[in-house]
Amino acid sequence: MEDDYQLVMSPLCQSITDKGHTVRVEIYRGPDTDWTLEAVDEFNNSTVWDDLFATDQAALDEATRTIRDEGIESLVGPPSGVQ
Repeated sequence: MEDDYQLVMSPLCQSITDKGHTVRVEIYRGPDTDWTLEAVDEFNNSTVWDDLFATDQAALDEATRTIRDEGIESLVGPPSGVQ
């Protein structure tokens, strides 16, 4: 990887809280790639979607759809140090 490789962070990054859990929705891309969607829970566990998104809004829509349809718990892992 080159030293000057810069990630572009979306202004749509945000924290979403539901049912007592909070996940940080991170949306970013490289200079010449589509958008990556990542959710980071309160224990610093990370869920990264396999698919890339053409727009940052499409990525945010997918995150909110996942929380609505599957529950925020689907994005929350175990506390740090727990297997």
